[in-house]
Amino acid sequence: MTAAATVSLTDVASYLPGEPVGLDFFTDGTDGLRDSAMFRAPRWRHHVAADETNVDLVERAVQPLVERHGHRAIRGVDVLLVHTQLPDLPIVGAGTEIARRLGLRPDWLLDVANAGCASFVHMLRLARQIMTTTDARSALVCNAQTAAGQLFTQSHVRRLAQAAIPGDGCGVAYLTAGGPSPILDVTTHHLGEYAGDMRLVADDGRRYWETRESQLRIGFTEAAVAAVLERGNRLVPEVVGELCQRLGVPTSRIDVLITNQPNRTFLHNWREALGVPPDRHPDTFAECGNMFGAAMPVTLDHAVRAGRVRDGDLVVFGGFAHAGDFAGAMAVEWHGPAR
Repeated sequence: MTAAATVSLTDVASYLPGEPVGLDFFTDGTDGLRDSAMFRAPRWRHHVAADETNVDLVERAVQPLVERHGHRAIRGVDVLLVHTQLPDLPIVGAGTEIARRLGLRPDWLLDVANAGCASFVHMLRLARQIMTTTDARSALVCNAQTAAGQLFTQSHVRRLAQAAIPGDGCGVAYLTAGGPSPILDVTTHHLGEYAGDMRLVADDGRRYWETRESQLRIGFTEAAVAAVLERGNRLVPEVVGELCQRLGVPTSRIDVLITNQPNRTFLHNWREALGVPPDRHPDTFAECGNMFGAAMPVTLDHAVRAGRVRDGDLVVFGGFAHAGDFAGAMAVEWHGPAR
């Protein structure tokens, strides 16, 4: 392929594990952050089972793609990109096991560790670059999130305000060369000045691989929360605005805005800043919580199945990661398969 060739976001699918988990699962805590805009909890979220892995979620999420496009097409993908949050093994990524489970033999296989909640945009940019500079003709992009049912259900952590926000799920995308839904443009920013501002901590100070009695959690403080709120409110409208300026389209003309789903405050403020009404900004936070990197593909899949994405719509993705160390946006002209 040449650099001018078109890469299409041809289809998406998703999977949510288990039955919805309500707020009665969580216990009241005393961490002083429960009234923060960052931690206003959704009514529902999903949790993986104790024996359920990232690979299990991907395998289930991919099945609708197999049904719509056939085993041969999915097994024949040239590129496999995977982001998992929480990795089941800290040393070995999930990509090779996903390839084995699905019967794939990709020429390109990457486990992506960065870009967090906006890793879907990051991986689609990587896939597009590979597919426009090599002979690769198709790609499978996988976002699996299992931290909610593992990290945030620990006996002490579930008392904290942060525990009720995350939900588990998996979203996958099928990309093809010259397909029906062209990726129009992508813009990303790696913001090193905010790197390391989000940390896993334990009361005993030990590192994650060391034996401990205290439980790992995200190290939120009032100052850290204020910084994340300020950065998130700013970064997503900035990166989406930059993308739309390059396309020559005002942000108010976005037909469908797909963002990561951190909390109600961000979702409201992003819509307001970009001039996008709520009916054009699908929201899975209320039913699924913050699914981190899986939120964008899951939200798109839910919107397509609900009939909220029409043929020819300009679909714009935008999000940021961690405490602001990455921001990205992408535009697609949607002509996906009927559901």
